Amino acid sequence: ASQNTHQTETLENAKAVQVSDIMEITRAVPRSNVPQQSRARAFVQVQTGCDHRCTFCIIPFGRGNSRSTPIMEVVKNCQTLVSSGHREIVLTGVDITSWGGDLEGHEQDGLGALVSAILENTPALERLRLSSVDAVELDAKLLERVVLDKRVMPHLHLSLQAGDDMILKRMKRRHTREDAITFCHEMKAKRPDMVFGADIIAGFPTETDEMFQNSLKLVEECQIVWLHVFPFSPRPDTPAAKMPQLSGETIRERAKLLRAAGDKVRQEWLETQIGTTVKGLIEKPGQARSETFAMIDISNEEQEAMSVGEIYNFDITGHDGTKLIGKRIA
Repeated sequence: ASQNTHQTETLENAKAVQVSDIMEITRAVPRSNVPQQSRARAFVQVQTGCDHRCTFCIIPFGRGNSRSTPIMEVVKNCQTLVSSGHREIVLTGVDITSWGGDLEGHEQDGLGALVSAILENTPALERLRLSSVDAVELDAKLLERVVLDKRVMPHLHLSLQAGDDMILKRMKRRHTREDAITFCHEMKAKRPDMVFGADIIAGFPTETDEMFQNSLKLVEECQIVWLHVFPFSPRPDTPAAKMPQLSGETIRERAKLLRAAGDKVRQEWLETQIGTTVKGLIEKPGQARSETFAMIDISNEEQEAMSVGEIYNFDITGHDGTKLIGKRIA
């Protein structure tokens, strides 16, 4: 699971469950009604829990092993949301690339089977986006859909966490530095409009200056446009909490350097968008979300003519360092 999920997972939450019991839960995510959501984007949970044991993470002890929502339940939820006017659906979960591993008959299918079922059974769905994914768990069918089906958004948020092989090993991650670089380069070659986001932890225990430099360089090498940096914070009773810790000052400084590297890559990418035409989904008055996850600022005089939840074409005329600036094409 990615570190950003941990921000809302407190120790109190973890201790409020019977750990010995929750680890034995194997049933699927409980059935629930589709909640009322913004008409622009809707979030559909397809999975919860995690089978992995990253050394910094407390989530498995609070949420248990991975449990998947049955395929047709997800499809029906998506159909309901699209029928009510939603143009984009975001698939969410703690570790969505593990979807299906606990479902009888779907153990070998992977997330690609679910994505294919959604797209094939919901033809009116215009945009399907994946939340944080683990690149080493992306199955062949999913990769094919991402590359060939333009309804799958060209934006993947990768749970990288670090760019040094020794630190990745100490985190008990399942990929290497080279795996991450190769994946990003190959995906970009197959779908040139693809844009990556990622989570990286700054100041993991035992991280040397040299190890940190490998993570810092990874931001550029993988072209991480939407970077989330998390200063390491030990979760009680996790293996990482028992490792030799870095000073708070070192952690803060490394987080600052990582954010600066992310800002540089983002600025360079925003520059490449000037002069292009992009589709934007109006999320709120004056702002639209591009397929590549960029926010588009819209001039005041154009706002009244556009409705939340609708998709329009925009000429990109500039950027402010964080968001694109666009003018609607009549």
